[in-house]
Amino acid sequence: MAELVSFTVPTESDKTLLVWELSSGPTAEALHHSLFAVFSQFGLLYSVRVFPNAAVARPGFYAIIKFYSARDAHRAQKACDQKQLFQNSPVKVRLGTKHKAVQHQALALNSSQCQELANYYFGFNGWSKRIIKLQDLSDLEERANEDTVPPLQKQSLKFFCALEVVLPSYECRSPGAGMAEETLDDLEEGPLSFLMKRRTTQKLAIQKAVSDAFQKLLIVILGKTYLIVLTVHQFQRANKLILKS
Repeated sequence: MAELVSFTVPTESDKTLLVWELSSGPTAEALHHSLFAVFSQFGLLYSVRVFPNAAVARPGFYAIIKFYSARDAHRAQKACDQKQLFQNSPVKVRLGTKHKAVQHQALALNSSQCQELANYYFGFNGWSKRIIKLQDLSDLEERANEDTVPPLQKQSLKFFCALEVVLPSYECRSPGAGMAEETLDDLEEGPLSFLMKRRTTQKLAIQKAVSDAFQKLLIVILGKTYLIVLTVHQFQRANKLILKS
């Protein structure tokens, strides 16, 4: 059966593992490292969070682990439940509890998370981004020299970026747009500080555009190695055709 992986924060219960009966010996940081090392063998992880047990329970920790893929989460649960893993006693691993009445709004992954997910499924050389337009929309007065500090009463930097994410192997191009704005400090002095903020605002606009481009893509996993990439529009259109047939 096919599985859809989107460039959004995973909230589904079948992508979430609960791990408990973790030893009280190691620190939470050490447990985080050990859990990540074990569970990342089954697939790309969105997050690993470690918490101390409630005061009424015996000393120790429990963890919540989120995968991008439900298949990976199921494989990890079956392989790790009632196993010692990295400690002397076995741990319990269960899939998250379903909450049918609760519907979570899909939250977009940030740029670095999108790129991590793309690298995992497509490879580092399997995709690229092409900047189409990077426009300065700042409300600063025209300056003859770019290195000149703007008047302090003009305190806003704003950039717009339009780009496309390209996946050559799938003959797929996805456009994205992003806007970033940075307020300048009234007390800020010197051209170096201004140029650093200008560069930061440009970078943020590009990052937002990258995230926006990836939101329009869906990864369709068929079997262990076969992938299809669809735009959200293509997926919705295909769904309508299937329902009509």
